[in-house]
Amino acid sequence: MKTMSYNILCAGSPPRRYWTARKELVARMIRDAAPDTFGLQEAHDRWMSYLVSALPEYAYVGIGRDNGKRMGEYSPVFYRKDRFRLLEEGHFWLSETPGIVSFGWDAACRRICSYALLEETATGKKLAHFNTHLDHIGVKAQLEGARLVASQARKFAGIPTILTGDFNVFPYSEPYMAVIESGFTDARKQAALSTDQFTFHNFGEPLDGAERRETIDYIFTRNIETVSSFTVLTDRPDGKYPSDHDPVVAEFEL
Repeated sequence: MKTMSYNILCAGSPPRRYWTARKELVARMIRDAAPDTFGLQEAHDRWMSYLVSALPEYAYVGIGRDNGKRMGEYSPVFYRKDRFRLLEEGHFWLSETPGIVSFGWDAACRRICSYALLEETATGKKLAHFNTHLDHIGVKAQLEGARLVASQARKFAGIPTILTGDFNVFPYSEPYMAVIESGFTDARKQAALSTDQFTFHNFGEPLDGAERRETIDYIFTRNIETVSSFTVLTDRPDGKYPSDHDPVVAEFEL
């Protein structure tokens, strides 16, 4: 089985980075990788409408973080309709009041996590996939958000579970370690074949006077014994950057 995490950038500026200038490239990246499930970050409603039409083999769970409907960025989980059926879906805000639309702690934005409990139709095997995007400013929100997601994932104890996302923190940071200490494993470290390639590149251009090459996008696993490969996809379709992040992909045995 294969899963992916991809921050596709909500809009982008200047115009060549606007989402409409990149949408076919993003869809091609996903289509070529052919994941069985994938989580996106910064997917606003127009992104979602486009991807549903461009990738009809997938269904998704997800809602907008700003009103619990269609407003604001989604953190959706997509899954192949021909391989899985949806048993349960859920959404919660990364805050002290996760059941309602809310800001959490010192976060600059509302943040949300969506999840899907899936059943492989051919075998009856179950898989839970959680997907989120931690805050980019609030240090407390990053830590508490990571703890909250890990805690919510315990409801599927014993079931193979994937957690994908743009965590906006580096490996071995406090939020990263909170996820690891909860029982998840970093697929990059777990995989038999892996890479140390960074994930955020800012379209290959300097940011704030410095080159930005950072690893902040992750795939975590729990109750999954074998991860055969972990890859950062650095393809540049037509010589162009689809997003300011490269997607990460893991292959594993369900």
